[in-house]
Order: sequence, then C-alpha cells, then structure tokens
Amino acid sequence: MIIGHLYKVLTGSMLVYAAYFEFAFYTGMWPGEIAALRWDEVNTEGRVANVCRIVADYKIEERTKTREARRVMLNSRALNAIEVAKSVAELRAKQSRRQHKQSPYVFPPTKNFEFIQQASVTDKHFKAALVALKIRARRQYNCRHTYATMCLMAGMNLGFIANQLGHSVQMLLSTYARWINSSEDWSEVGKLEQSLIGTKLVQTEPVPL
Repeated sequence: MIIGHLYKVLTGSMLVYAAYFEFAFYTGMWPGEIAALRWDEVNTEGRVANVCRIVADYKIEERTKTREARRVMLNSRALNAIEVAKSVAELRAKQSRRQHKQSPYVFPPTKNFEFIQQASVTDKHFKAALVALKIRARRQYNCRHTYATMCLMAGMNLGFIANQLGHSVQMLLSTYARWINSSEDWSEVGKLEQSLIGTKLVQTEPVPL
C-alpha cells in the first residue's frame, strides 16, 4: 500500500523517492546503505548489488553498517526500483537548471546534493504516505524489518536471509524469533512426521549378510 501510494502521488524527479522505498522494502538494506549505493555497484544482469559504503554524519564513508562489504541479491521488485531510478536519472540529465545532472548515486535527492545526506529527506514522504493511508505511525527503518519477516514467512534459508541483511544468524534469530517459532505451525510437525516415517522404513529393511 505504501509503495503504491508513493508511485501514485510522486511525479517527475520526485519519483526517485517511491523507487527508494520499493528498494528498501525488497532488499532490507539499511537506509544509509541505500543512500550511498552507486550505479557502478549495481549489476542488473547479474541481479546483484555490492554494498560497500554508507552515509553517516552527512558524508559518504567507505564502509557498511557492520564494516563488512556484502552482496545483496535483487528480486524483481528491487530490480523494478532500479529501473525507475534509471528513468529518473535520464530525466534529471535533461534538466538544465539542475546542479547535479548526473549523480553517481542510484537514489539521489531532488535538490542540491548528489546523495541523500539525512533520513529526514525520505522520512517526510514515508510519514505522509502513512497519514494518507491511515496506517499507524512507524519508522521508515521498518522497511528492513518487513523484508526480513517476509523472507522468514516464505520459509527462506536463515543463513541466506542473515547474509542479505548483514546480520549474523544469531542476531537474526534473536531479533525475529517470533516470526520463526509458531506453536500452530503444523507444516513443521509434518516435516517431523515424514522424518519418523523414513526412519521406521530404514529400520525395518533387512540387513544384508
């Protein structure tokens, strides 16, 4: 709903903020990592983005949030956000009044600077969408939590999810345990039943002499 609303109300170069949030919801990257993502770190054919820098204290730092570079694999929604950002970049290049026509950053702000220097630049669009949609207030950081929970609810490998988020598996488990454990998840019980049946079959097979 939030992404759809942003694509509906934002136009022209402002559309980059809709793309920003689609990318945030479907990669789980930290806001500062998204703001610092450059075109030369995105491979649309390989469907990956190399995360190796971050915006901190209004400047670009050549490190990530965890100080370890990682490769984020891009799903179709993340790739769509990249395509929208590319169309915005082409539009900006044609605008004679613009100070930074060709920014090396994928999601540049619409005014004055090459990269988003602070969260308030995107936060105002996020909050406006929540108000318009009558969704309770929350931080835009929740985009990251949404991605993590979607991955967990889809049954994806914990090691893969942790790697995509830049977490350790232990951190992932402690943060999102309630989305992993469910007393009513009979599909998990089914897995055990299949294992028990398999064990019984193996035990009843005759042992070769």
